[in-house]
Amino acid sequence: MGVRNYLIEGVSGTGKTSVCEELRRRGYHAINGDRELSYQGDPETGEPLDGFVHEHHIWDVDKVKSLVADQCNAISFFCGGSRNFPRFIDLFDGVFVLEVDVDTLNRRLAGRPEDEWGGKSSERELIARLHATKEDVPKNAVSIDATAPLARVVDDILSKCRAADQGAH
Repeated sequence: MGVRNYLIEGVSGTGKTSVCEELRRRGYHAINGDRELSYQGDPETGEPLDGFVHEHHIWDVDKVKSLVADQCNAISFFCGGSRNFPRFIDLFDGVFVLEVDVDTLNRRLAGRPEDEWGGKSSERELIARLHATKEDVPKNAVSIDATAPLARVVDDILSKCRAADQGAH
């Protein structure tokens, strides 16, 4: 069986970091893209930019390619949001988008400190718009109900990965 790589996306507050931590707890190779791959840059060119603007939250494409090419792990999960995902999405064997209802989203964001993305009201307004329009997440991804308990969300992702792997044989 070859190495499989999966992207787990979703708007802020849907649970990407929690899913990443649970996958790691279960022994899976999981990369928190928002902490390990991201920087502020131009989504088209990758050129670094100063300041923080949501539209410039991108991942280092060369690092993504390197991690995808790494054959050390049977399966790797890349968890997080990126405005330049079109530049590397075709490298993944599957893409999942975590989905929650607006009440769950608002409750989760309300619990964030102000210094964390989504902790300020202006950021929450943007996240609510992105949640409604889905303009910021990959299309044609497998939707995951992230309102379920975390263990069940991760079980759902893993079962879909196993089903995809069995279908590939």
